[in-house]
Amino acid sequence: MADLNDLLNRLPIDDLATKVGASPDDVRAAAAAALPTMVAGLAAQTGSEESSAALAGALEKHDDGLADGAIDVEKVDTADGQKIVGKLFGDQQDSVAQGISGAVPAAAVDQGLVKKLLPILAPIVLSYVMSQFGGAKGGTQTDGGLGDLLGGMLGGGNKSSGGGLGDLLGSVLGGGGGKGGDNPLGSILGGILGGK
Repeated sequence: MADLNDLLNRLPIDDLATKVGASPDDVRAAAAAALPTMVAGLAAQTGSEESSAALAGALEKHDDGLADGAIDVEKVDTADGQKIVGKLFGDQQDSVAQGISGAVPAAAVDQGLVKKLLPILAPIVLSYVMSQFGGAKGGTQTDGGLGDLLGGMLGGGNKSSGGGLGDLLGSVLGGGGGKGGDNPLGSILGGILGGK
């Protein structure tokens, strides 16, 4: 089963930190909050057969091996990443970045850092999801497979070491914890996912 902890642990945190001009600890904390948020955004795209098929088509375009083995930040197309972020969050990008930064206790993880990271992480996340989904070579799964995979990725953090990314996502969605009081990300993702 795909697990976001696996992807987080495979990210080249030092390379990402150099690219965005932040400390490795801050980048890791921001990535830990951003990954489940991005997967939740992808999961929201599986609500109908049509949107799920469109997402599967987009994923196939990212069957590029970027997330296979060692991840090379220099191979990430950030222009494509910005398009992905735009499709995931639309005109709520600022609110999502604010929500992610608000969910991280580190004071240095601000909205600016999150906005720099999202376009780098987006193609990596899509490539990782595609590799878990089956890839073009192995044939993609059908029907509920993609939604089930994304749901499993979000729930996967709860199964590991008593918390992790699953608890962090709960904190982001519920607005609890973190350094901010009212977290707009909870209402944004709640609306996307059909919750609040």
